[in-house]
Amino acid sequence: MQPIHRAFIISALSLSIGLAGCAGMGESGFLYKNLTIADGSATTGDGNTILFQGNPLMLAGTAIKTGDSLRDVNVTQTDLSLVSIAHTKGHGKVRIISVVPSLDTPVCEQQTHYLSEKNKGLDKMIELITVSVDTPFAQKRFAQEAKIDNVTFLSDYRGGEFGKTHGLFLKDVHILARAVMVVDQHNAIRYLQIAPELTHLPDMDEAFRFARSLITAS
Repeated sequence: MQPIHRAFIISALSLSIGLAGCAGMGESGFLYKNLTIADGSATTGDGNTILFQGNPLMLAGTAIKTGDSLRDVNVTQTDLSLVSIAHTKGHGKVRIISVVPSLDTPVCEQQTHYLSEKNKGLDKMIELITVSVDTPFAQKRFAQEAKIDNVTFLSDYRGGEFGKTHGLFLKDVHILARAVMVVDQHNAIRYLQIAPELTHLPDMDEAFRFARSLITAS
């Protein structure tokens, strides 16, 4: 297979949503589409792949699995300061980490709006996080324009270290795989889904249910 360039993937991710029908409007006025929800999960780390429109993309980095601890690696906040992903403001609470390739695509935009608007009150009890390789400036602008103020935006733009230390880095195109994880009060990854096809959404509702079960059990 010929190399797939990042710009082509971003363009195709944007185009793919245009083929889907509408599924209602969110609280912020965002128009949701009927996008495919991923079935199952890919495996992270070196030597594994995910698909982009049926074509394999190679994952890079150290594999993670359910039960592992969230790795202690710096990401950049929207004010350009660094923070460890393991010690964000919600440390010590349940956290949901939504990982997207780029906010500059409608697929990732919908995943992030869903995290913000469809969590059924979880945002009052836990920290919701979005990680992407977009610059902190782009993340801040996205949050303002989307009227999202209940999600922590963290950037992996410096060198993809979050992606690499969690086996979610797509090195050939320098973006992150699409994923969602639920981290418990002790920093253990208790739920993890990596979309096997990059154009499909992870099952955010299942992540919400799992996060709520951890809160109820504590």
